[in-house]
Amino acid sequence: MNITIRKSKIATLKSFDNLFIEMSEKYCNQKCKHCYIDFPEFKKVQDFIEKEIIENALSELKDTDIKYIYLTGAEPMTHPDFNAILRLCLKKADVCICTNGSFINEKKARFLKKVENESKNEIFFRISLDHYDEIKNDEVRYRGAYRQAIFAIKHLIKYDFTPFIIVTNFYKEKNEVLKKEICKLFWEYNIKPSQILINNYFDKNSVINDETITTKEWNRLDCEYGRILTSKGIYACPFLSGDYRGRCGSNFKDFAHKIPIETNYCSTCINNTLEMFSVNFENMN
Repeated sequence: MNITIRKSKIATLKSFDNLFIEMSEKYCNQKCKHCYIDFPEFKKVQDFIEKEIIENALSELKDTDIKYIYLTGAEPMTHPDFNAILRLCLKKADVCICTNGSFINEKKARFLKKVENESKNEIFFRISLDHYDEIKNDEVRYRGAYRQAIFAIKHLIKYDFTPFIIVTNFYKEKNEVLKKEICKLFWEYNIKPSQILINNYFDKNSVINDETITTKEWNRLDCEYGRILTSKGIYACPFLSGDYRGRCGSNFKDFAHKIPIETNYCSTCINNTLEMFSVNFENMN
């Protein structure tokens, strides 16, 4: 009898630059077709992380040189204590808000600039926009999502924020074409090509690609430069939040610095040329 043993590759935390905070695991005001999160079918679960959990984590990381804190989740700006948590995180590092942009208007942008000015650190934004064509974008997300995202981006630029446009290539088009067409949308607002980041589409129904995981080398993975704090503990990356295969511990006093590369999510990340959840600011021009 022949037995095949597949040995997982290991990703090691090279530098703890990025702290992701899952503001909510499954609460969002949108249900996009390409989202990797499995939302409840008939009701919304208000599973917001407690502010005290974040305070404790930041205390445990007081001697760690975190460069960026990412407020993520489902939709982070739905959190009832969002403003207080933002101010708390700005005391530690620069903060990047990962959002669909639906909560951002001129009043909110002006308020966020006031919050930023109160701190020595900066606020950045990752805004989701999945296609340059309004109909195609809204087919993936929901009707009106395209205009909401552009509306948010315009107001963020007006108040001197730096928005990064995050595109999930749902239709599997050529990345260079997708990027070029989205650049045309924002050329008048001086958004640089480096601020438009194209991610591979993660298909929840895909079969795991063993060959990619066991043989292919990767460039940079999010799990090599960060960890995500959730209400259930510490995990390797947002993809693996709540997944036992990505669990790294219950707190930051003692957590795993190595993670096996063995899931469909890992295959998607390896095939992506850049990190999927963070921004490599060193590559910005």
